[in-house]
Amino acid sequence: MAKAIHSMIRVLDEARSVDFYHRAFGLDIADRFAFDGFTLVYLRNAQADFEVELTINHDRTEPYQLGDGYGHIAFVVDDLDAEHARFVEAGLNPNPVKEFFREGVLLAKFFFVTDPDGYKIEVLQKHGRYR
Repeated sequence: MAKAIHSMIRVLDEARSVDFYHRAFGLDIADRFAFDGFTLVYLRNAQADFEVELTINHDRTEPYQLGDGYGHIAFVVDDLDAEHARFVEAGLNPNPVKEFFREGVLLAKFFFVTDPDGYKIEVLQKHGRYR
């Protein structure tokens, strides 16, 4: 059986991205591998072994064009309202909290935040299928 292990995104500034993911989601560097021309940084926390892989191309000076194909990565939290307040306090500029209903039943309570490179990240209240 296959197991998801990481999602890779290309970032412009390693330190800025590592700081954002640490402050927002408590992700720390699990591994860092420098190569000629690029560096791979794997971020994770104690809650899961799924990682966010940052790829930093050393010669890149312009922001990446995300296009219209990228969707988002999602994180689940125990207390969405408290996390939203923490994001606001930390200056991470989250979007407002929203609720999504299906057939009159709450499917998801969530907010989005954007990382320094423009990637959208969904933060969901632990509920129903989002565990």
